[in-house]
Amino acid sequence: MNSRPKITPAIIVEGKYDKIRLESVVDAVIVVTGGFQIYHNTEQLALIRHYAETTGIVILTDADAAGFQIRGYLKGAVPNGTVYHVYIPGIHGKEHRKRLPSAEGLLGVEGIDRETLLNAFARAGVLDAAPRPRSNITPQLLYQLGLTGTPDCTARRRALLTALGLPPRLSVKGLCEVLSTMATETELPELLRSVLPKEAPS
Repeated sequence: MNSRPKITPAIIVEGKYDKIRLESVVDAVIVVTGGFQIYHNTEQLALIRHYAETTGIVILTDADAAGFQIRGYLKGAVPNGTVYHVYIPGIHGKEHRKRLPSAEGLLGVEGIDRETLLNAFARAGVLDAAPRPRSNITPQLLYQLGLTGTPDCTARRRALLTALGLPPRLSVKGLCEVLSTMATETELPELLRSVLPKEAPS
């Protein structure tokens, strides 16, 4: 039987099946938002804010538009404390319990395999005993590295998201947040060289 690594920050997920899935993968406090119900559930939001200010929280939502909408709401609704963002890749498929796939045809958290979930947590640095501090990766740095503001920047960012197992709709700001948990400003160029396809010499 695989051991479950302990995660100190509370994990915030959309639904009860996401929680059931994660309980088999990690040892952590897992809080369910009830999807868009979190917009009106003041008690649950107060609990999430409490965890953000004490243990810290991990926001883990689906890779579809609804998941990003809930993530965006929580980012604005939790102004204080520590928030880590963990992203799952946009994998096409259908959960076993569902008769039909989701509107976008993407697997939710509940349908993601154990290894992919653990990789996502590791990428965000929350599998460490003490989650590692974030560096300061900015949009300006991404511009300097050719990930914004160049004719091929969209293709390069898409290739980077695919290589890192991140959802395709991740924004530049969101990409900065993820990269800030993976590398320092000086380490980032080497990280990009290690995961992006080699460019043909001119």
